[in-house]
Amino acid sequence: MFHYKCLNNISKKGLSKFGKDFQEVNDIVDADAVLVRSASMHDMQDMPHLLAVARAGAGVNNIPVREYAEKGIVVFNTPGANANAVKELVIAGMLLASRDIIGGNEWVEENQTDDNITKDMEKAKKAFAGTEIAGKKLGVIGLGAIGVLVANVGISLGLDVYGYDPYLSLKNAWNLSQRVKHVNSVDEIASRCDFITVHVPLLDSTRNMINAESIRRMKRNAVIMNFARNGLVDEDAVVKALADGMIKHYVTDFPTPKCAGQKGVIAFPHLGASTAESEENCAVMAVEQVQEYLEHGNISNSVNFPNTDVGICKTLGRIGILHRNIPNMLTQFTGAFARNGINITEMSNKTKGDYSYAIFDIESEIDEEAVHTIEKIDGVLKVRVIR
Repeated sequence: MFHYKCLNNISKKGLSKFGKDFQEVNDIVDADAVLVRSASMHDMQDMPHLLAVARAGAGVNNIPVREYAEKGIVVFNTPGANANAVKELVIAGMLLASRDIIGGNEWVEENQTDDNITKDMEKAKKAFAGTEIAGKKLGVIGLGAIGVLVANVGISLGLDVYGYDPYLSLKNAWNLSQRVKHVNSVDEIASRCDFITVHVPLLDSTRNMINAESIRRMKRNAVIMNFARNGLVDEDAVVKALADGMIKHYVTDFPTPKCAGQKGVIAFPHLGASTAESEENCAVMAVEQVQEYLEHGNISNSVNFPNTDVGICKTLGRIGILHRNIPNMLTQFTGAFARNGINITEMSNKTKGDYSYAIFDIESEIDEEAVHTIEKIDGVLKVRVIR
């Protein structure tokens, strides 16, 4: 029996995917797996049974990923599950920044008791006139699951789309419209585009990637959009640029005291993935990934260990070993099996950065002595016997 704990409300559609061998617990200390959305786990360390954490969403800033890796805890996320929801809000942000729809709506509400509203609006609407997005240039920084969808829909809406991503995956490259023009730097996006949208993770290398220097290269009517992560855009630089008339709008899903209410800022209360469909998709993916790892040892969409899929075990036993990516580990593992008279029928060892994951299917049941032998090898983080 596996035990799981939900730190936030997780869609019942997702939780229903758990089979009879999974049971929810009240205390995280008893959990083999944790499902989380926004709750911070940085102070959660005393969890002796924890094997996996699944973030029902893409960002994992609320999870101490490296610290958990050192404890042999696999952290999953759900890339692409909320991509459509975010894409739709990006398009809405573009439209709101192009035509003063919000201002027009506010005018109607303010004049709702005016008997002459039908006549007066013909004069008033000039103040809310805008421009169409067709024919404009859209720059997409980051061509992951969301960025690709945004770029493709931009093409379908008649925009001239430019994309920048030095780490574009083969899968996303196949899904990206051939009409998207590839550029080699953020500076090229900044200097060419009317709309600039950011879709990258928040890392030391991406923090404040939109800053005073890049803003100086932008058109005076440029619109910056951030539906990815707070911290990617230097808010001080953006607020100053808006006040100085250097850019037209900053559209963000992450309002802060610095930007909320500032002229030219269009802000939403983190609505990007807040749709019923998105929450269900994320929950389903998170549950399926946890279930596959706990039951079979396979890893998909982990942020701290490599993706590994060896199917269902067809022998008497399977052993999963999470370890540091250092030399001579496989030799030590196979040697330990040999000394304990265990024959290996199939094995896999994958690496991701500083960490690796090895799976061995064996012809006999492994005893505790053999497990302890492997656990004592320097660099081993966790050993799991998967029945």
